[in-house]
Amino acid sequence: MAHLRGWIGREDVGMDIVSDDLARKYHATFDRPGEAPKAGEIVPRLIHFCLAQPAAPTAVLGPDGHPARGGFLPPVPLPRRMWAGGAFIFHGDLRVGDAVKRMSRIADVVLKEGRTGTLCFVTVQHRVEANGTLVLEERQDIVYRDLDTAGSAAKPPPIAEPGTHRRSMKAEAPLLFRYSALTFNGHRIHYDRRYVTEVEGYPGLIVHGPLQAALLCNYAAELRGAPPKRFNFRGLSPLFDDDAFALHADEEDVGLKLWTARQSGQLCMMAEAQWT
Repeated sequence: MAHLRGWIGREDVGMDIVSDDLARKYHATFDRPGEAPKAGEIVPRLIHFCLAQPAAPTAVLGPDGHPARGGFLPPVPLPRRMWAGGAFIFHGDLRVGDAVKRMSRIADVVLKEGRTGTLCFVTVQHRVEANGTLVLEERQDIVYRDLDTAGSAAKPPPIAEPGTHRRSMKAEAPLLFRYSALTFNGHRIHYDRRYVTEVEGYPGLIVHGPLQAALLCNYAAELRGAPPKRFNFRGLSPLFDDDAFALHADEEDVGLKLWTARQSGQLCMMAEAQWT
């Protein structure tokens, strides 16, 4: 752990442009109504997941399809890597044509023991600027864990009642492939069925955590007629490409409580959106 905690404070910077092409493809991927944003127009919240992503050569990718560990992120010696959650404060909007700068910093590395074994949590802080003005602060929570073994199965996720607002969804392989392409995400659990079932032991392709978060954030903006000022999410259990699921939302004093749940009611992701 002393070696891994040596990564705390490590920084990375990325630059990108919110292109008309990205706005068009993002719009199509999420089946958003109407025409895609044009030059100078606002793009949806969380589209920044598609911007300024690391571009490691294919030859140096790790066996899971991610860039080999030990660069910006610490070389955690646990095979499974998942985006566990995140929190966002929005100071403004991104628009088509904006020049974007992402500044990232490793904020913490913590080891914990869970029911399924050792867990390592890495916290990354991001700041996103558009044309030199801060538009977003983000906390990203990454968890590393071992493969499941006999007797180590995770506790089943809780069952949730349907929300006041509900929208049925289906996350099939083409959507996962398109989102992986937009975010330049080579993680094989999202597109390589043989890898995800035979190596990592899951029953199907895994729906990206950020994809679910984007669906919930956009749903919140639709319900309230404006994008939220603050948004956070936490993954509770995997969602697979053959799962019918739904977006749910309930009104709260400070905003909306949102979640994704399988058709059976099992919770997959919880989120909160606030407008103040």
